[in-house]
Amino acid sequence: MADSLHRPLVIDVAGTTLTADDRRRLAHPQVGGVIHFARNWESRAQMTALNAEIKSINPQVLICVDHEGGRVQRFRTDGFTRLPSMRSLGECWMRDPMEAIQVATAAGYVLASELRAVGVDFSFAPVLDLDHGESSVIGDRSFHRDPRVVTLLAKSAMHGMLQAGMPNCGKHFPGHGFVKADSHTAIPVDRRSLKAILADDAKPFEWLAETLGAVMPAHVIYSRVDARPAGFSAKWLQEILRGRLRFEGAIFSDDLSMEAGRYIDGRLLSYTDAALAALAAGCDLAMLCNQSIGMGEPLDALLDGFWAAATAGRWQPVAASEARRQALMPACPAAPGWVAMQASAAYTAALRLLQKI
Repeated sequence: MADSLHRPLVIDVAGTTLTADDRRRLAHPQVGGVIHFARNWESRAQMTALNAEIKSINPQVLICVDHEGGRVQRFRTDGFTRLPSMRSLGECWMRDPMEAIQVATAAGYVLASELRAVGVDFSFAPVLDLDHGESSVIGDRSFHRDPRVVTLLAKSAMHGMLQAGMPNCGKHFPGHGFVKADSHTAIPVDRRSLKAILADDAKPFEWLAETLGAVMPAHVIYSRVDARPAGFSAKWLQEILRGRLRFEGAIFSDDLSMEAGRYIDGRLLSYTDAALAALAAGCDLAMLCNQSIGMGEPLDALLDGFWAAATAGRWQPVAASEARRQALMPACPAAPGWVAMQASAAYTAALRLLQKI
């Protein structure tokens, strides 16, 4: 197989510094992203050095993190601002909608500015799920129950992120908030009709389709639409998200190590087959998390298996997918350092706004 220049795999690294295995995996020609977790964080200096080494090995890699605010914020010490939960922004909306829009924009700006200052390119934010009051995994990660409020606050947060030079990712399409089960440990099933979902939970994705840089589908089965979870469903990703809602950005799979991330058509797939299924359904990137710890055998199995599948023709590189991934790379690679960021008028103004929450 010729070098495809298509890098559809997102992996993680084991700790606060790179191991020899990490370096080998990062150099794999089909690795296009790295996702960090709290275990990868020690300090700003350490994270900056870690990301610089990652880029020295694979300059094309997109360095990502789940950093939303509230309980999902990987870096919390050494100067990082404790960002408000999205629900707190929704509560601010109920008191003063215009102030909530200002604060949401400030939150997005601070989030992205601080991450970029330590070498992170991209955060999987914001959450567009509606708060139906049922989901333990979503909960206060949601802005509001009303899709109009979610859309306006998310658009404000996205605007702040873009001001700081960071694209955004709306999740979890077409909506995870209605189901009780946690897709990390179970396989949630939403039995509503397509009409009901599109009229409610999917509305933020429709209204923001031209603004979102990326979307992450839910590991949820919407049984009246397709028997497969949305992230493995060509109907959801190609027919509805791309066709009906006209979304043109990148699509990431959610973590393939989650309970619902490999259970498809009544059977548990290997990591390689799950990645291939996600890409075949319409994802541009397939993500496997938390498998580098220890010897990292599952991660090596994915990389070896994917290379073999590509060599055998079971997967073909897709130029449009790679272009969508490349579009998420920083437009201005030389982000301001921490000291310069803190001294900027825009950053200090955003911090003052966050004090209103």
